[in-house]
Amino acid sequence: MRQWRINLIFILIILFGAAIIGRLVYIQIINYNLYRALAQGQQGIFQPFKGARGQIFFKGGEVLAMNMEGFFRKYPQESMASQTIGFLGGEGRGQYGLEGYYDEVLQGKEGFQEVGLNHNKGADIFLTIDYNIQFTAEELLKKAKDGLDIESGQIVVLEPFSGKILALANFPNFNPNYYFEIKDFQIFQNPVVQKIFEPGSVFKPITAAAAIDQQKINPQTTYIDTGSMRIGGRVISNYDKKVWGEKNMTEVLERSINTGAVFMERELGHNLFLEYLDRFGFFEPTGIDLQGEIFSTNKEFKKGYEINFATASFGQGIEMTPIQLVRAFSVIANAGKMVKPYMVEKIVENGETMEISPALFPKEIISQKTASQVTAMLISVIEQGSGRLAKIPGYYVAGKTGTAQVPEGRGYSAEKTIQSFIGFAPALEPRFLILVKLDNPKARTAEYSAVPIFQELAKYIINYWQIPPDYE
Repeated sequence: MRQWRINLIFILIILFGAAIIGRLVYIQIINYNLYRALAQGQQGIFQPFKGARGQIFFKGGEVLAMNMEGFFRKYPQESMASQTIGFLGGEGRGQYGLEGYYDEVLQGKEGFQEVGLNHNKGADIFLTIDYNIQFTAEELLKKAKDGLDIESGQIVVLEPFSGKILALANFPNFNPNYYFEIKDFQIFQNPVVQKIFEPGSVFKPITAAAAIDQQKINPQTTYIDTGSMRIGGRVISNYDKKVWGEKNMTEVLERSINTGAVFMERELGHNLFLEYLDRFGFFEPTGIDLQGEIFSTNKEFKKGYEINFATASFGQGIEMTPIQLVRAFSVIANAGKMVKPYMVEKIVENGETMEISPALFPKEIISQKTASQVTAMLISVIEQGSGRLAKIPGYYVAGKTGTAQVPEGRGYSAEKTIQSFIGFAPALEPRFLILVKLDNPKARTAEYSAVPIFQELAKYIINYWQIPPDYE
């Protein structure tokens, strides 16, 4: 009896084992492909995943920021446009520039997805920046370091009728691949949007535009220059103490006469002067798509002292960023309308493209007639004034020089200057606007530092785009 029970249990074990083996044969051999696909599908659906960060491209498709294995961010252009691009920090967040401003757009999305697919990848962004113009601008700043021993410098190239930034170059710059080796974090800042300065005489066309727009003066209005004027306890003088005698407003810009700018502002009146500075956007940020844009509220200037209005008329005692100056000048180049500067022209995500459209302000800042009149005055600056070295044979160029003192303590440095030139071409149908700003170059005035750099870059763009000449 006992032996029979043992045999029965043994037989049941054999039958159970055979059933298991048969089931395994059915699953692993007969229906292997089916169950493998089911298993992989289940693993893919429930696998936690974070998509790769989106890439950044120049306008022409050249890669500016890309991903390597191990979610490592690589910048193949190295130091090129470094303050503009920023970098990906160790914690996986974008820092400075475009990487910071568009961090949420570029970030890969967290979630679950099938193995081998990448629906969670961050969006790719394509810039308005032209690789060749950017490269040329940066090379010119390097040459300025060698030839003029500049402390730093910036070049901005803008399409004035759209607001597209075609180049934004800084010197010095850094290699974002090795950002962690940088000891002085100030180099990460982009001076074009994150540092304020007093522009000097490049500001005079803004004063002229405001006074002409209110019909307080016209390009042929004259005044008598005695070389200086006393305001309270202060004396305002012309550059090199020159006395010009009777001059019209066009000649004021040609010769960059300080007392002439004060005359324009007084004819306009302080309240209207303030109103136009507000219209031109000097008391607010531009809204450019770069992280950390700053602006000055100009509290000292707004105190309303007579001397403050006088010096502000020729660009002293009023603060702004380079991008604010560029935006304001674009009003003259764009028939009185203001544009918003921007860096990204399209965003591509999951195969869908979102185009970024230019943003025009709803009202004219100055009339089209005023813009044309000031443009003619700025052409005269190039043809027979302080901007002669900016001339390009066959083309009308409009622009203005500026050699500004640098604030130091309660006054101004006796040695340091900021030398700049801002202009656009072809002047009658502008395709591009350029600001060249050099910090403390070893040159007497901007006429011999910033102007030749403008001319070389403008000539390059004209040839590069094959822009037809204005005249033979």
